[in-house]
Amino acid sequence: LDLPKMQEMTSEIVKRVSKPVTVKTRLGWDENTIKIVEVAKRLQDVGVQALTIHGRTRKQMYKGEADWTKIAEVKNHPDIHIPIFGNGDIDSPEKALAYKNTYGVDGIMIGRASIGYPWIFNEIKHFFETGQHLAPPTLAQRVDVAKRHLEFSISWKGDKQGIFEMRRHYTNYFRGIPHFKPFRTRLVETDDVSLVYETLDEIL
Repeated sequence: LDLPKMQEMTSEIVKRVSKPVTVKTRLGWDENTIKIVEVAKRLQDVGVQALTIHGRTRKQMYKGEADWTKIAEVKNHPDIHIPIFGNGDIDSPEKALAYKNTYGVDGIMIGRASIGYPWIFNEIKHFFETGQHLAPPTLAQRVDVAKRHLEFSISWKGDKQGIFEMRRHYTNYFRGIPHFKPFRTRLVETDDVSLVYETLDEIL
């Protein structure tokens, strides 16, 4: 864990760009290298404008629970003045609000919970503002967004790779939908673009 090198590299980026620079990091490489308060101070010192902290170490990957107490240590440290955003395990509006209130962060970053379910952002925003839940997306909305995602994927990666990379998202888009399994089988087994769109239409 080379903190001076990290600081030097980040400083050069800040100097060379005209846009505000923000950083996202984990707590450390492993449990023996958690120096997140020092990391935050060094990044703040070289001009980083905000810091997002994922509450796990690199070694943990996504195992276990994110440790938001370490994120709170940074947020509540008297020498830290930049906005601190928390990340890790937020998968519902209730949890987002509870963690924001409990740990005092300036905001929350959503990662895995948004994969195949982009509606979570509006749901959280609405819950923060009203305390009420938005209605879940309709089946037609799920199909429409999955098709748009597929269009972007193909446009970016080409037919073959775009179709292949989209396969891992269908389960999330249609989670909880009865009788989806036969459609999923067809979606992940075909390389024919027209058949993929046809299958998505048949889900309705």
